[in-house]
Amino acid sequence: SNADIILFVFAPILTFLLSLLSWAVIPLGLGMFYTDLNIGILYLLAISSLGVYGIIIGGWSSNSKYSFLGALRSTAQMISYELTIGFCILSVIICAKSLNLISIVFAQKTVWFCFPLFPIFLIFFISCLAETNRHPFDLPEAEAELVSGYNVEYSAMGFALFFLGEYANMLLMSSLTTILFLGGWLAPFPFNIKFIDILPG
Repeated sequence: SNADIILFVFAPILTFLLSLLSWAVIPLGLGMFYTDLNIGILYLLAISSLGVYGIIIGGWSSNSKYSFLGALRSTAQMISYELTIGFCILSVIICAKSLNLISIVFAQKTVWFCFPLFPIFLIFFISCLAETNRHPFDLPEAEAELVSGYNVEYSAMGFALFFLGEYANMLLMSSLTTILFLGGWLAPFPFNIKFIDILPG
């Protein structure tokens, strides 16, 4: 009843919009992209780090101690694992010598980066699970202690936008893993097969 209505409504919209903005630089296949930024990786890191604002605003504006504690817990987890993701991406940038996502895919023509950078790939995968609040890192939902976390006061479209944003981020992290470590739309072997090259990543 004492919630800040404007911020309460704005928080899920912000979360959803930021998760959609990230998709602007993701190449889905050869020539299948919305925009080709030379600093695509930096853009992704910047947009994903802004995602915590939607959660912290949503938890704070609810005027509930449970949702605010859930928001703090979720924000702390997201910020801490973004650092790990950043260091893993740095290894890929050093190997590819580019910040452009399409150039990173073409740098994997001879071998996918998941083979020479296997420990980095595992760390990146685990960090992505934590970043997207998947099991076993689903503490921010905390159904027993914090009554389902930062979105406890939300219902209807606000709740739906939070979860649409969360699942869009899951798909984004899966796409990013494919682009950075699994060769994007390229085959795992160096010789060329026409049919495989036209398949989206």
